Amino acid sequence: MYHDDITIDGETRPVPYMPGTEQSPLEPQIVDVLRTVYDPEIPVNVFDLGLIYDLRIDELGAVKVVMTLTTPSCPVAEEIPSWIKRAINTIEGVGEVTIELVWEPFWKPDYMAEDARLQLGLW
Repeated sequence: MYHDDITIDGETRPVPYMPGTEQSPLEPQIVDVLRTVYDPEIPVNVFDLGLIYDLRIDELGAVKVVMTLTTPSCPVAEEIPSWIKRAINTIEGVGEVTIELVWEPFWKPDYMAEDARLQLGLW
């Protein structure tokens, strides 16, 4: 599933982000709420679409999400990051939430979870 890497804060990780990377007890809850945010043009949530490239959670509960969109011309490009931020802010124990929207590496369908590809008939 991994085809590219991204370097964030001097650390290189494969994309898309996979659960279990963080050692924070907040990570499973964050992944769960990310799965409630959908791109309105695609019936798959942003996490399973592979739009989340990195997730960082510090000891104070501050969360940094590095993400992309399926295309720079997405009609809700400015809204999806705010939906994600709002969803994460519903979790008790979360501090400041920062969303960083990146375009490198460019998103590709290979980043989607297997279930998402099956759902869209891409498998």
